[in-house]
Formats: sequence, C-alpha cells, structure tokens
Amino acid sequence: MRLVTFRHDGHARIGIETKTGIVPLDELVPGAPDTMLGVIDAGEALLSKARQALSEGKARPVAGEVRLMAPVPVPRANVMCVGKNYYEHAAEFEGSGFDSSSGGQNIPEVPIFFTKVPGSVIGPDDEIDGSLDTDGTLDYEGELTLVIGKEGRRIPPEKAYEHIFGYTIINDVTARATQQRHKQWFLGKSFDTFCPMGPAIVTADEIPDPTVMQLQTRVNGELRQNVSVKDLIFDIPTMIAAASHGMTLRPGDLIATGTPAGVGIGFKPPKYLKAGDVVDVTIEPIGTLTNRVA
Repeated sequence: MRLVTFRHDGHARIGIETKTGIVPLDELVPGAPDTMLGVIDAGEALLSKARQALSEGKARPVAGEVRLMAPVPVPRANVMCVGKNYYEHAAEFEGSGFDSSSGGQNIPEVPIFFTKVPGSVIGPDDEIDGSLDTDGTLDYEGELTLVIGKEGRRIPPEKAYEHIFGYTIINDVTARATQQRHKQWFLGKSFDTFCPMGPAIVTADEIPDPTVMQLQTRVNGELRQNVSVKDLIFDIPTMIAAASHGMTLRPGDLIATGTPAGVGIGFKPPKYLKAGDVVDVTIEPIGTLTNRVA
C-alpha cells in the first residue's frame, strides 16, 4: 500500500495512492486518523480495513489539484541517520578531507548515528533553500529510510523487520563546510529545508526484501548515485538493533540508512549543488523524490 500525505483545497489529508489516483483514507475508513503519525499508530488494524474497502471497489480518487507533502510532515522526534554506511561512500568521504567521525577509520566498526531536526523536513517538489549554505558547499545524499511501526527496545536483529511499518526516501541535504567547521554532523544537516522526504510510504508487506531495491540519484538528469541496498555495510537488522540497544524506538520514528558513493564532495573538483539544480532520488517501488535548489 502506498500511503501519502497530500494537500487538497487548503487541507492536509492522508491518502492511498492507486493507479487511478489518490483515494482519501477517511473515505475508505470513516473516522480514520487525519495524520500519518496517527495512521502509523493505528497500524495493521486500520490498514486491513482500508485494503478491504479497496477490494470492494469503494475507491474514489480525489478530484481537482493535489499536492504531495512529506509523508510525515512533522516527525515526533529527530530523524535518525546512519553515516558512512556504503563501502565506496566511506572511502570517498574519507578522502575528501571533510571527515569528522569514526576516529579516522575508513570503514566504521559500528553504525554511526546522527540526527536531523523535524523542522528540516520538506516534501516532494518543495524547494531546498540553498542560500542558507553561505559557503557554497551544498550537497545531496539519497537514502532509503525506515519508518518504525512497532515500539521496541533492545530489538534483536532477527526481530527487526517486525518493527518496520514501511519505507520512504530522504535526501540528506548537507552544508559540508558547516559540517566540517563544527566537527560533527548535526548542524550542517539540520538547516531548514535540508530534509526532503517522500513521495510516499510503501508499507512493509509490499517490500518483503528491501535489499533487492536499487537507489539512484540524479542531478539535472546526470546519474550520480547508483547502488543496491544489499551493499549496505550495516544491514537493516543491525541498524535497528544498534539504535534500540538503550533507547526505545517508537511508531513514527524514521531511520535514514545511509547514502552511497557519488555525493558531490566525492568528485574532484567537488560537484556541489547550486541554485536551479534539480535533484531526483529514485528507489522503486517507492518512487522518485524530486526537489529543486532555490
């Protein structure tokens, strides 16, 4: 099931994206939550009702202009991110001179976590405010993102997939000079508009094996990143086990799983983003997240 948050007639609503259009969830299931966090909280009981209504032919796509928003426009907590989680990206980042973690190690021994603030989130087709990076070192990082659906602490790897509600895409936009100047990753990745998300959340039942997915990032049509999710250094069960070791993961939590080689800083000279550039991050069957730099 493809779940979206969309704006229609001035109101934000939750919908199911079908081949014929977006069907408002509350028309399929009267009284359904009006936020994605509420849908995630309701879990499988709600999704089952929606599937049943769809199978009975109750789907009526919304008419008129619709604009997609970030699936979770305002997360409850910071977006968790895993750094240096593809082998070739770890190597290119190490050689860039901008590394500020892992003690100088090329390949980290354990997952490296950092976060982005909820206020950095924007949706598909929203603009990234490049003017906020006054150093001219704006960069992109396409990432598969996990949406947690079941609460848990000290989740064993073999139980990790039971805690995933679905999957979406995040572009971990980064101001590289700020990242280096402050010797950590939080500030340079948390500027307003620096967390594009979308276009949808695809529920976990539709993606039984996420490792077969391919991540591709294009800038102005040029393919920059192209990797299979199976090439992660730390796989999804390992990340969830590490994140939940001493901290409770809750429904609606988001974990961006890392970006592959091909980020702007990895080129010689670097290919940083500039005003007018368009970044497309594609992971099928989730779709393509598109944002322009203003």
